[in-house]
Amino acid sequence: MKPHIILLSFISMLAVFSCEDFLELEPVSQSIAVGNTNADSVYFKSASEVEAALAGAYSDFKNEYYQLDYYVNGDAQADDAYAGGDNPDNFQIDDYKLDATNRNVSRDWAYLYSTVGKTNTILNNIDALTDPGLSDTRREEIIGEAAFIRAFMYFQLVQLWGDVPLQLQEVKSISADKLDEIYSIIFPARTPEDEVYAQIIQDFETALPRVRKTAPHKGYVTTGAVAAMLAKVYATIEPHDYTKVLEYCNMVIAEGYTLMPDYEDLWDNAQENCAESIFEINYTGGSSDGNWGTKIFRGDDWKKFNLPSNDLVAAFDAENDVIRKNASIIFLDVSGKWSDPHWPQTHYPFINKWRNFQEGSDQNYIFLRLADILLLKAEALNELGQTSDAGDLVDQIRGRVNLPGTSAANQADMRLVIEKERRLELAFEGHRWYDLRRTGRAIEVMNNAKGAMGENLGYNVTPERLFWPIPQAELDKNSKLTQNAGY
Repeated sequence: MKPHIILLSFISMLAVFSCEDFLELEPVSQSIAVGNTNADSVYFKSASEVEAALAGAYSDFKNEYYQLDYYVNGDAQADDAYAGGDNPDNFQIDDYKLDATNRNVSRDWAYLYSTVGKTNTILNNIDALTDPGLSDTRREEIIGEAAFIRAFMYFQLVQLWGDVPLQLQEVKSISADKLDEIYSIIFPARTPEDEVYAQIIQDFETALPRVRKTAPHKGYVTTGAVAAMLAKVYATIEPHDYTKVLEYCNMVIAEGYTLMPDYEDLWDNAQENCAESIFEINYTGGSSDGNWGTKIFRGDDWKKFNLPSNDLVAAFDAENDVIRKNASIIFLDVSGKWSDPHWPQTHYPFINKWRNFQEGSDQNYIFLRLADILLLKAEALNELGQTSDAGDLVDQIRGRVNLPGTSAANQADMRLVIEKERRLELAFEGHRWYDLRRTGRAIEVMNNAKGAMGENLGYNVTPERLFWPIPQAELDKNSKLTQNAGY
């Protein structure tokens, strides 16, 4: 059946129900009324309802995408980690052999668009709320926070898939006279990548003047978080706009964040929401708010995911970077438990940054921190011809872990120094793959990744593999979607 006929049949079927019945449509993930175009258009009836909707959007930073897949995509897809574990879907990601039926690909698409749907509901309906319990100031803050969350999700989507559907509106009612309008929302075509980035920037710019400068903890969106994401977006779009990157990095720095004196302070769990953290997902622990993701990466009860790579360990050792290596990786004896071709059982590595890996863990995840932004500023300065100033920032980061200053004296050498410094400083924080992609280095670096004995690991990364396939289930539902090249 053609999609328009499907929709007409759908409407007819629902006509037997009350006009106040509701239905969830994926991936829009929002409620729609059926058949009554005169239905009450006010979605939120009270301030508490819109606050609950915002809390629901924030809670998605604790779903499977952000507890697990965010790190698989950023680190195991790069040269910092192997897939580990026994999940064939992760092996496909690690080996650049993805297909459109991969379960990680399907669920990540669904998770991200589900959150987009939640933020759309807030942004499309908050202006109609007249509850005097919602102050004008708080209304603007909620708009800013929802816009940030939507842009954050779209930034994930566009980096993984390139052109993606840009859904900004919700379906509030279904009726035959609105069929074309409804169809375009429920079954959207892919939007060109540059238009998606333009919307991401617009959403972050909407957020910037509205969100708070400080909040009860780093799990709330603040001006520092928004400026940090704008810097990242401008470093990623083509062509990169390093003048904007520098502007927004400076804005973050002006907010008063400071590097923790000791690199270990970031990971010892004694100083969560610290002065260096910009955006951090807070967990209280227990069955209702536990971070189960850490148990996926650490522990000797079963073979864990994101196994640290020989290539990364060699990079730490070549730099004599003992402090960051020990903070990032711990070696244990797993004799008699499992084996892996990459490491001996007696000297088997685990990620060490997320150290509370018990059931119901209250381990926080840091998504944005100052060191990341300082190194991004160094990159911008170097690309703008200020190589010496870039070196000063690199030396600031290296000095914290007792490493000597860089000797890079020209722009080309400084590029590689900054790339290496970001790798060692931000290992296992989900950044590496996206750094390699945006700087045009992914194919060269990955195709030259080395194993335990210095042998080439045999990756075959081609331009087509820089993006993921559109999930087959989405193609089956939506004839307007097209598949990425090479899949």
